[in-house]
Amino acid sequence: MARSPELQPVLDRAAEGGRISPEEALELYRHAPLHALGSAADAVRRRRYAGTEHIATYIIERNINYTNACVTACKFCAFYAPPKSEDVWVRDLSDILRRCEETVRLGGTQIMFQGGHHPDFGVEYYERHFSAIKEAYPQLVIHSLGASEVDHMARISGVGPEEAIRRLKEAGLDSFAGAGAELLPERPRTAIAPLKESGERWLEIMEIAHRSGVESTTTMLMGTGETNAERIEHLRMIRDVQDRTGGFRAFIPYTYQPQNNKLRGRTQATVFEYLRMIAVARLFLDNVAHIQGSWLTTGKEIGQLSLHYGADDLGSVMLEENVVSSAGARHRSNRLELLHLIRAAGRVPAQRSTTYEHLVVHEDPALDPADDKVVSHLSSTAIEGGSAHPELKLLDAS
Repeated sequence: MARSPELQPVLDRAAEGGRISPEEALELYRHAPLHALGSAADAVRRRRYAGTEHIATYIIERNINYTNACVTACKFCAFYAPPKSEDVWVRDLSDILRRCEETVRLGGTQIMFQGGHHPDFGVEYYERHFSAIKEAYPQLVIHSLGASEVDHMARISGVGPEEAIRRLKEAGLDSFAGAGAELLPERPRTAIAPLKESGERWLEIMEIAHRSGVESTTTMLMGTGETNAERIEHLRMIRDVQDRTGGFRAFIPYTYQPQNNKLRGRTQATVFEYLRMIAVARLFLDNVAHIQGSWLTTGKEIGQLSLHYGADDLGSVMLEENVVSSAGARHRSNRLELLHLIRAAGRVPAQRSTTYEHLVVHEDPALDPADDKVVSHLSSTAIEGGSAHPELKLLDAS
């Protein structure tokens, strides 16, 4: 910490809205005192949301995993199965629609349609499913997929990413979920996901999507062996694209979960590294509106703390989730607990839409909704005993 005094002018400039360089961001990430870093990031948040800075948001959504078959075999993933494995499954469309119906019934506004890179699923598969979902439940926002899925499905269908994105949008896709970013720099990406597209290709496809009118979020997977400098380079690559397109709505870092995957927990990010990343991201990504805290992988208390380190959103009451649960994430919550976490952080909770409009501001705790079925991150495949909703069955692959 001996170097911290020389960093104070950088913190002050960033807190006042000035742009910092990647080199300065790396110095802050490595050496700035934690509380000073958080204070500067919170100042940026309060300035950006002046008038509503007392509010922290959440969303009710569902992650519908349509298949676990995947050809990319990422080393950090505990969800996928090789396409010819007897463990492969695919959800029937009627099953997917039942899950959408339940999402609507429980007050959900968004679905994340996520799965493996199935060797047979081209653009046509997603067109058929998105069209059916939109026809049955037009009120649901389809915030799904990412550049990796686009790259894969376009190759399967023999089309370019521009055509694939256009067809997805016409079928009902509203925005991309930013899946598959993992680590964008070449060395760590190749180490953990050697069969995926490059980070540059991921960003190229996202840029095409933004210019086609399909906005997205973007993510970072922390703790798989990347260096601090590579984490900051990931942010730099995102900021450069955002300068050109303005299409990233939010940045969402989350931490690697060590169970049931090939990395076997050899490296992990600490909670302090995570909080420092939230804060540095808020200071560095001056062109990205929202920073989301990820309590699922770090724990509810750390998620709550992220609201003091620059985050303005506490993620979701996700009615179903299978991917990170398969890797060992076991933090569960419900809507009332999420409201309590936000209030205990000194903020007023608000349910938001996909585009971050406030749908319900929970000013008065006496008026809080009390539906005990609105429970977050109950996995249908990763938890012994199956789903919280046993009427919704997985179907064997056909």
